[in-house]
Amino acid sequence: MATSPGSDAAFSTQKSTLSESPQTKKFPLTEEEIFYMNCRAAYLTVFKSSLENIISKEQLYLEKIHLNTNSKCYYKTSQKTINKYWTPQTVKLNFDDFCIILRKEKPTSKAELLKSFKQLDVNDDGSVLHTDLYKLLTKRGEKMTREEVNAIINLADVNADGKFDYIKFCKLYVTTNEKCLKTTLEKLEVDSKLKRQQFGSHIEGPPEWDLSPVPKPSPRITRKTDQETFSNKGDTKSSLLATSRKFKTSVSFTFTMGANSNQNSKLTEPDSLKEWQCVQSKGCFFLEEDGEIISHHYRMQIAQRSIVYLTIKPLNLSQVEGKPSPWLSVDTALYILKENESQANLQLICFTELRNREVFGWTGELGPGIYWLIPSTTGCWLRKEIKPITEEAQLVYRDETGELFLTKEFRSTLSDIFEVIDLDGNGLLSLEEYNFFELRTSGEKCDEDAWAVCRENFRTKKNELTRQGFMDLNLMEANDREGDPRDLWVTLHSMGYNKALELTEACPFIIDIYADKCKPRIKAVHMEGCSGQLEKAICKSVLNKGDAKVMDGYENIIVYTYKHDTWITSVIENKSDNKVIIHINNELSKNCMNSRGLNIFAVEVAPKSTMVCQHVMPLNEQQEWIYYCVYSLIS
Repeated sequence: MATSPGSDAAFSTQKSTLSESPQTKKFPLTEEEIFYMNCRAAYLTVFKSSLENIISKEQLYLEKIHLNTNSKCYYKTSQKTINKYWTPQTVKLNFDDFCIILRKEKPTSKAELLKSFKQLDVNDDGSVLHTDLYKLLTKRGEKMTREEVNAIINLADVNADGKFDYIKFCKLYVTTNEKCLKTTLEKLEVDSKLKRQQFGSHIEGPPEWDLSPVPKPSPRITRKTDQETFSNKGDTKSSLLATSRKFKTSVSFTFTMGANSNQNSKLTEPDSLKEWQCVQSKGCFFLEEDGEIISHHYRMQIAQRSIVYLTIKPLNLSQVEGKPSPWLSVDTALYILKENESQANLQLICFTELRNREVFGWTGELGPGIYWLIPSTTGCWLRKEIKPITEEAQLVYRDETGELFLTKEFRSTLSDIFEVIDLDGNGLLSLEEYNFFELRTSGEKCDEDAWAVCRENFRTKKNELTRQGFMDLNLMEANDREGDPRDLWVTLHSMGYNKALELTEACPFIIDIYADKCKPRIKAVHMEGCSGQLEKAICKSVLNKGDAKVMDGYENIIVYTYKHDTWITSVIENKSDNKVIIHINNELSKNCMNSRGLNIFAVEVAPKSTMVCQHVMPLNEQQEWIYYCVYSLIS
């Protein structure tokens, strides 16, 4: 289809193929390892090694299509999908990035393909006229070229008498993907060199070296997590050793954290807080398609030296009775940086590491000046939704006269969205606030002229858009599309809502700032991901406070681990002149989840750089949790 069948369909679990391997009979593979092996199989259709990087959009495109020379079947992948992961700022992607992409992109099933084609099947005979197929593929969705459409129409196996047999095509599509994957997996099995590069799966033969002692499992901890369930048959130390490769050196960290350990970092309000001056601002964490989290960033001004009390917590919106809102469990933090002469020169002051239930805060003295407030979340709890939505919510309806209206459920959702984008909480939307919403949902700003037209046609107060005006604006958009809700769904998905109108891929938050000597000023300036100032701030904080371990024999490679009562963050510093690849194994951690979503993965650290490796949190705070992680330098 022009909207991309997606080569990811081949990444269904290939248990039957893998079970034939003598190596898997000896060491049964987990679901995680099967996924990892399938990723490598796809990667090796383009590259000689999974250590090579994707250095162009064209290479990423090749990774996302399947080409079978025997049947001459060509499947077009969506350029929109490619552009999500290869932006103008992208220089390269490594194998770890590729695995993340495949986790985020939902595979297209045979049933979904059949459903798409069936809409054009006017005679209900399993075929589509070439003329109708041509219109679909060249005029809608990701438009294909005439040559690409001709390549499909000329496929002898699925075309006859001016008709395209889409049932045969879908069957051929799935079969071809499975054959391609099986062929590459067989290549992995017989090629010993490729085996050695295959991080995360088991190898035959004894290990070449030993690891640090394995912590004794706690009887209070179950090994089941929301990511996967690992088998614990036999000796766990032997299982871990079996996953080793030819590593140059390794270091490990072990921390045992008690249940409800956050009681040690209790956040308490200053006694005279009610007498202090306060300002407030809202914002939101948004989960991007590639797994990155972006949020509002703020500029704060303090007029004179004051004791300051800052807090951040998830924003509690209207909730369905008896149905807890998932974002309320998302962890939040706020990094405070002082501006020295310019925005480029920011000094890390502190972050909100004290906690009282869902509220994180900090109290201290700040001198006069400009400060930047950068919200942060680990990404352990805010991640892509995996549960299927069986029924799509209705957004609009027509009454008996044919007039269009917004449904009650959609109006409630729009009211919540209004609450989130009303950053100052005054019940009105300024042009600046509305433009944050526009940039998020459409990528464009509303200029002064367009805003003037908006004020003329929709309800405003003090030159700002009211809640009802915001509702009417969305109703007008629905009317402009004659009731077609597709553009409305684009807006909802951009704001983190799924097809059931549940907010699952965003976390709105609220920031409160108190000062004892002056009234602080705060303003949302832009939205940004974690790769800029936030990454620098986290790295600096961990380097200042964390435990450091040098790779034995490689003094320029240092792993830092900061242990907080609520989470653990690891940072890797590479002081050498060459890039390094570090293999990370969390397999023996208990009651833990991490921000990567993978218990075994590899990262590349550029020369003379520092990077956040992972955040780890307890899956169940009411139970003890054990962090055990091995960092190995790959040869």
